[in-house]
Amino acid sequence: MRSAIPQFLQYLAHERNASDLTIKAYREDLFGLVEFLEDQRGSTPKPQDLSPQDLRGYQAALQEADYARNTISRKLASLRSFYRFAQRQELATTNPASPLRNPRRQRKLPHVLSGGEVNRILKTPPTNDPNGLRDRAILETLYSAGLRVSELVGLNDGDLDFDQQIIRVRGKGRKERMSPLGSFAIRALRRYMPTRNRDPKEPQSPSAATFLNRFGRRLTTRSVGRMLEKHIQVAGLDTRTSPHTLRHSFATHLLDAGADIRSVQELLGHKSLATTQIYTHVSAANLLAIYEKGHPRAR
Repeated sequence: MRSAIPQFLQYLAHERNASDLTIKAYREDLFGLVEFLEDQRGSTPKPQDLSPQDLRGYQAALQEADYARNTISRKLASLRSFYRFAQRQELATTNPASPLRNPRRQRKLPHVLSGGEVNRILKTPPTNDPNGLRDRAILETLYSAGLRVSELVGLNDGDLDFDQQIIRVRGKGRKERMSPLGSFAIRALRRYMPTRNRDPKEPQSPSAATFLNRFGRRLTTRSVGRMLEKHIQVAGLDTRTSPHTLRHSFATHLLDAGADIRSVQELLGHKSLATTQIYTHVSAANLLAIYEKGHPRAR
């Protein structure tokens, strides 16, 4: 094993163009297994010597050592990849890592703002200058339609229908959906759009970008992130707050107000209902916190 692993790492570097960090992770994962087996056996095994039972013992040791589930899954993926290489090089006849099952993945609940916190961040941008009007329109639109930042910066003027109070959104895979737009967002957009200073080289048509930077060109996702960081500090909100937090808050607040999960799935543009269901956990957690805080016999 100690001679086969460097061969595999060279293969990753030269044939797969793996990054230094990736190679470092594989090295640590594989030599961690070798050290475990040497402690167990008193000698270094060859790749063909290992069985699924040996690797299950290693997996159990990782769990007992309280490694995170995601870390264990990554280590198992390293073993599967190593053994695929070992089979091609005729260092092993089977892949003992194939039968192993990853531990169920841990999903952290997304950070969500309360209604009061949303109001604070939405009111932070000033309305007496063009940049403030733009920032307020961005934040109102993100929260009103539950957009991803990439969807927001991809909006064109032709995507906005103020009369019908809807916008056309291009989501992942260029899949389009229609999203409702609230009156506060429409008002903020109406105030912002006349103040824009477009680059003369940019097209003046329905395909023109809605949100512009100071040079009159389409805003980037990173620029939206930097803008929000500034307003988060002013509003005194949790530093975990990001542009995506407004999307999380949009979904959770709808569920808290009684919206059905299928409708929220459509509004978010999720392909799978399982992706949307994380917000039911957040909504339940919020209700439990309210119950424990307000009910006299909750504790």
